Amino acid sequence: MRTLTLFLSALTLWGYSLSAAADPSCEGRFVNPITDVCWRCIFPLSLGSVQVGKGDLPDTSNPGSPLQLCPAPPPLFVRPGLAIGYWEPMAMTDVSRSPGCMVNLGGFSINLGKTGMGTAKKDDKQVNGAFYHVHWYKYPLTYWLNIITSAGCLEGGDMDIAYLSEIDPTWVDSSLTTILNPEAILFANPIAQGACAADAMASAFHMPLDVLFWCAGSQGSMYPFSGWVSNESSPLQSSLLVSERMAYKLHRQGQIMESIGKDKAVCYEYPSPIIPKERWRYQMVNMYPDSGQCHPVGRSVMRWEAGRNPPNSRKNYGYLMWRKRNCVFL
Repeated sequence: MRTLTLFLSALTLWGYSLSAAADPSCEGRFVNPITDVCWRCIFPLSLGSVQVGKGDLPDTSNPGSPLQLCPAPPPLFVRPGLAIGYWEPMAMTDVSRSPGCMVNLGGFSINLGKTGMGTAKKDDKQVNGAFYHVHWYKYPLTYWLNIITSAGCLEGGDMDIAYLSEIDPTWVDSSLTTILNPEAILFANPIAQGACAADAMASAFHMPLDVLFWCAGSQGSMYPFSGWVSNESSPLQSSLLVSERMAYKLHRQGQIMESIGKDKAVCYEYPSPIIPKERWRYQMVNMYPDSGQCHPVGRSVMRWEAGRNPPNSRKNYGYLMWRKRNCVFL
């Protein structure tokens, strides 16, 4: 939390102001790391290719051998270790139409000046559209609670604000964001988007299809990396879509590293400009925590959205993002 305190102090020094009640459209609550988290989502837990703790959701591939030999600095050169795999809660997202609304930090607002206000509209042509801001928090729960003790097998450090979409000009301009996703033009056609139906079906019954990397399952398209959502049918669906886009965007920018569940490769972490969708899960933590279940990326919100989008909702949401980690416990 010390890093977060320093970050908020820096915002004040830079001329931004913090207010708990300045924006009536901002609401939120602090996430309880014990009662609001679906702790059974950490499973399946594997040792090599053997599951030592079973879970309700499907798992990704794991190394074949439980014993791995990884490079080490002299004079050892090689260090033996155990190949483990588990699902790690590593980040949280705020999703809000109100700029600067820190949903998962209790619902206070940061005055970020003249930034885009989130919208939702329905015109005469019956075409729905919406815009949301997203904040990405580093949230290393397994490190805080000392569940895993090997430094190479967890997201370490303090809780921190890793990304604010309000200060990113590409988040509000779908044309400008082509700097990060120039390949989006290849998939802006009915054939490519129609293929996303297969991804939606796969995520509904098992896991998303990594080969269809431009698809966000039942949520729509991963492209562009912006907060604009076309044809909004459910605010919950839109809020989840922009959270998944932010995960992809941070992968593309090299801010999230990826592990690989294969022999020898499990010793390292790698940049992954294309998001490995099957290695991500999501869980709602705001405004209505769902501590009983989590879902593969791309899975439809229809299973759990009932009662979580009341008419008086101010369209502020928070998600806990789970990621599969394969590593060598040294």
